[in-house]
Amino acid sequence: MSATPLRRDRTPASRKPATRSAATMSGFGDGQPAWHYLLDAGVLTVLLGLGVLGFSLSFGGDPYYLVAGLGGVLLGLGVAAASVHLRLGGLATAALTLAAYLVFGTALAVPGAALAAVLPSLESLRTLLTGIVFAWKDMLTVGVPVGTAGGTLIVPFLSSLLTALAAGLLIWRLKNPYWPLLPVLVLFITGIAFSTNAAFLTVERGTALTVIAIAWATFRRDALRRNSTRTVSVNRPDADPAAARAARLRRLGTAAGVIAVAIGTTAVTSPLLTGGDDRRVLRNAVVPPFDPKDYVTPLASFRNFVKDKKDDNLFLVKGLPKDGRVRLAALDSFNGTNYSMDPNGSGSFSKVGDAKSLNTLADSSGVVPTRDYTLDVTIEDYQGYFLPGGRKTTGISFTSDGSGAASGLYFNSGTDTAVTTRGLAKGDSYSVQVADPVMLEHGQLTQYDFAKDSLPDPEEVPPVVGSQANDLAADAPTAIDRVRQIEAHFQKKGAFSNGLIDDGQLPSVSGHSSNRIRALLTAKQMLGDDEQYSVAMSLMLRHLGIPSRVVMGFYPDPKGPENGAGQVQITGKDVHAWVEVAFDRVGWVAFDPTPPKDNVPIPPDPENKSKPKPQVLQPPPPPQEPAELPPDSSPDALDADEKKNNPWLFWGPLLSAIGVALIPVAVIALPLLLIALLKSRRRKARFTTGNPSQRVGGGWSEVLSLATDLGAGVDGRATRRETSVVLGEAFPASKGTTTLLAHRADAAIFGAGEPSEDQVRQYWEIVEGSLKEMTGTMGFWRRQQARFSPRSLLAEGRAALTLRSLRPVLPGRKRPGRKPASTVEPGPPQEPQ
Repeated sequence: MSATPLRRDRTPASRKPATRSAATMSGFGDGQPAWHYLLDAGVLTVLLGLGVLGFSLSFGGDPYYLVAGLGGVLLGLGVAAASVHLRLGGLATAALTLAAYLVFGTALAVPGAALAAVLPSLESLRTLLTGIVFAWKDMLTVGVPVGTAGGTLIVPFLSSLLTALAAGLLIWRLKNPYWPLLPVLVLFITGIAFSTNAAFLTVERGTALTVIAIAWATFRRDALRRNSTRTVSVNRPDADPAAARAARLRRLGTAAGVIAVAIGTTAVTSPLLTGGDDRRVLRNAVVPPFDPKDYVTPLASFRNFVKDKKDDNLFLVKGLPKDGRVRLAALDSFNGTNYSMDPNGSGSFSKVGDAKSLNTLADSSGVVPTRDYTLDVTIEDYQGYFLPGGRKTTGISFTSDGSGAASGLYFNSGTDTAVTTRGLAKGDSYSVQVADPVMLEHGQLTQYDFAKDSLPDPEEVPPVVGSQANDLAADAPTAIDRVRQIEAHFQKKGAFSNGLIDDGQLPSVSGHSSNRIRALLTAKQMLGDDEQYSVAMSLMLRHLGIPSRVVMGFYPDPKGPENGAGQVQITGKDVHAWVEVAFDRVGWVAFDPTPPKDNVPIPPDPENKSKPKPQVLQPPPPPQEPAELPPDSSPDALDADEKKNNPWLFWGPLLSAIGVALIPVAVIALPLLLIALLKSRRRKARFTTGNPSQRVGGGWSEVLSLATDLGAGVDGRATRRETSVVLGEAFPASKGTTTLLAHRADAAIFGAGEPSEDQVRQYWEIVEGSLKEMTGTMGFWRRQQARFSPRSLLAEGRAALTLRSLRPVLPGRKRPGRKPASTVEPGPPQEPQ
């Protein structure tokens, strides 16, 4: 049998000029047409773009994140193409990448600091260099939307640049169709990990990623195989058009099946892992540096405004509409001493990234129309950390960008409360954009039930709160009527007093602790101000399961001339507190339980005129000091130390995000793992199963399997000695051992007697050496391609099916000089020499 020697160039002479022209046109010199590289760049742009879309919710849908992300993708692919074309080393490629990052990063990631919108400046270069380390932390600690200022765009830009560079180098330099998918998945995971709790088209993006990646990898695998100069071709028969067409159909069918399985698996498993709004991402694992418990609740200073600052000009506000209110803080947690803010209550505080765009991701029911206006606030004598603002704040703009208050700004979108850790000082000025929901009438609210908001349970509530709440709401026909009846009870039965004895008011104890609320509700005559009545009403509503909170703020006298004026001077006497209740599809609605100021206490019944006893005015008890709660007073919240020491708070969401993104990888890797498992079992069976002569034949079959996986076209009709000749020409390094193995296999199988165990073991040792010699001159990726190639498995399957179909017509006699057929492993028939 003749053999065709291995030739590295099978292209006919008439076609060589075209091949050189394609190589020259592509610029890479490997014989592939230029459109292959354009296709690679296009597909990688689409795949990496699917990962960039994962940042959408973090930027509130601002399209500029796409400019930064896709710009990084194109820049990374350009650097990779230049590195391959110019044959740059690792150090030169890194230097080129850093230069591209600094030159183009200003326009794409730090546009606010650019000169003439595109040119780098000292500020932009400093932001780009420091952002390599700190932008990732800022992306997680800044509130959503993070905005485009402060270097947050560096995260999508830099991650896209690096992953695109890695993908381009892997596909164009290593020429592997599978490894470039790894950086694509890295960017996809990064987009999920740095996103919010809500999922943004995760199933759709994952499905598209899987389909495009499989189709592209399959095409590139075939293209690289056709153009590789290392493809082994031994004893290649003439081309059979029918067989080639059948092979193409099988490949297409297999690819379609894998795509269908990938789509089905992704569609079924992704909703289980990403469904709902409670999925955990890195943003949940990073503990913000701000804790509202570190700041004294503003309600504790209510009487301070009333008594000590009643005539002080706190701040000047412009643009406040008629009956409008300036909010200071919304309080949702009662601990028996103070009504304050809880990190696990209505919302959490996050550092503000883009102060001009706030609350854009908050739920919007669309049921209640809003009136939009802007408050211009100028701070005068007001001192504190809580920022006077409005209901449904959509943006805050400080007059001076370098203001200390602006740099330390935190915002809670759930309560519309803003806090600056730097504190407000006289002269600070800012604008607040407000989208205030219109107040609904009582009849309009009757059709809505209460919202299902989760608020922390109040602690140490006096029992009288629950008993009176049950009595007041017992005969209420609708949900809103329960709230109105409690509100009316305080307005009509309560008496008003701020404790300003100099103004002729009766003494009224300050504070809103459990003891103060108990004294208010058990007295013959309720006496207090906004502080006590708002807390008492909120606690009653919370006892009835109605979501409520206390809000402290300022507004002028509704009957005064300043109500609705273009400019209002807010003083200490304008401080107020009220109650907000959450209604389904409506939001938080304000209620005012405080009785009018002209509600004075009813004088007691006159006593007997005989021997009247002089009344002695008892001084009020001293105000109680706020009690320090033990660390475990909130059973549902982890303290800061436990959060820091619990590694799962960080690794849990990260591993979950990685698991979701690796679903397509698992679908692609399963066939490869199955092929490796089948080959491992086949090798073990060849070495351990059957009599010694059959195990020797298994060793020779192992050599043929590797040659087949390396691309050799082995003729099954040839004898072992003929095959060893052509294998020696294809793999010169293993020529001697291959010939030796063929002779020894023939001697063991067709000779008299059985080889000993030592001879079998020695034969397999030679087989191991021959296998290493065959692949010794090949690169790592070529060896891996042979390891996971299914060619030998498919060839043996076809041979087994052919042998099974011929068994009924084979004569049941032994050939002279041969051992029984059962001693020879099923496979291509071999003739003795």
